[in-house]
Amino acid sequence: MKLSPNNPILLNSSLHVDEARKAISDLVIELIEESKKLVDPSNIELVPLDQAINRILAQDLLSPIDVPAADNSAMDGYAFNGNCLGVPEDSVSLKIIGTAYAGKPFTGEIGKGECLKIMTGAVMPTGSDTVIPQELVSAQCDTSIEFKRNLLKPGENRRLRGEDLQKAKPAIQSGRLLRPSDLGLAASLGVPVLKVYRKLKVAILSSGDELCALGQELAAGGIYDSNRHSLTGLLNRLNLEIIDCGIVRDDPDALKEAFCNAAKVADVLISSGGVSVGEADFTKQIMQELGDVGFWKIAMRPGRPMAFGTLKPITGQSTARRTLFFGLPGNPVAVMVTFYQFVRAALLQLNGATLTAPPITQAIAESAIRKKPGRTEFQRAILRRGQDGKPVVKLTGSQGAGILRSMSEANCFVILHHDQGNVTPGNWVDVALFDGLL
Repeated sequence: MKLSPNNPILLNSSLHVDEARKAISDLVIELIEESKKLVDPSNIELVPLDQAINRILAQDLLSPIDVPAADNSAMDGYAFNGNCLGVPEDSVSLKIIGTAYAGKPFTGEIGKGECLKIMTGAVMPTGSDTVIPQELVSAQCDTSIEFKRNLLKPGENRRLRGEDLQKAKPAIQSGRLLRPSDLGLAASLGVPVLKVYRKLKVAILSSGDELCALGQELAAGGIYDSNRHSLTGLLNRLNLEIIDCGIVRDDPDALKEAFCNAAKVADVLISSGGVSVGEADFTKQIMQELGDVGFWKIAMRPGRPMAFGTLKPITGQSTARRTLFFGLPGNPVAVMVTFYQFVRAALLQLNGATLTAPPITQAIAESAIRKKPGRTEFQRAILRRGQDGKPVVKLTGSQGAGILRSMSEANCFVILHHDQGNVTPGNWVDVALFDGLL
């Protein structure tokens, strides 16, 4: 779908949420292809492992070793050659010839009728392939053990060399948004540094004469600017470089200058406010001069008005790539909802991440929810476990787009889909959690 302001589809109809996501993703792919042609070596950097959290891996991490590095015992017990399990007798008796500890391999060899006391993680000695857990041994002393032959099969309770990871095979694939467990995995392979994509530079600004910065006294009719601080928190979670362009007044020249300055240094510009049809909303006029931007009505609540597209390269710009632009609504909740639903995925995709759909679960609605078919709604709610153990969800009160408390108290979105109608108590609804454990 062409993202031109003159596109009648974008001007005169409301886009389905999925259509908007597809159009955004398609344009991001265009920008990625453009950047490949620029052959910018600075796009990748080497960072110490402990600084790589929430960075995006730029190259497959190939395991430098086999994991495990040798066959080893999966539990505490006795290692022996499994061929002895083929004897016709009901019981097997074995002589103990030593002990193997994790990190202290036994240097001898297991012979016929012999076994070795072995600890979890210890290297399997030469001549052995099976481990009998200590608790399954029916008789033992310092020099021998006895156990029932039918308790296990040859090869049981042994971890094979390379069973988890094979040398030179990918341990973590390129495009991964690195989590704490990934850093632990890299460390377990002895890898001290990782190749990651450089952080995207994201400029943010708020527009509106009514906005006041923190620390200023509120003028008559004024409000404190919360949007930049919400966006800063959201962007910090993605470990991106933030350029705060502050508050810009409702003046076309000031807004144009701010957009141009941001485009010179940023990969992405996110503004809030100024995308509706008010007389003082100059964003559309300016973007028609500076870039290729669609002004959308999206069939969703909250966050119906939104602008999206690109700014053309500007003289003095640090990169020849076009600057990705998002013009978000001015209402605080709508800013966060549109960020979660559209901006976050686009930023990750542009920064080289392999995208996966966010997990959706289901819960039982505790109370009725009014909903008109024909739009997607993202209601703020609290998910918990009910007395019967089933997941239940309850809205955080009034769902107005300007009520930031509804986001602050929530831990999830209740997603009411495009064609869905009213929800009655006891209905199952789709739920998307704000935060994950990792």
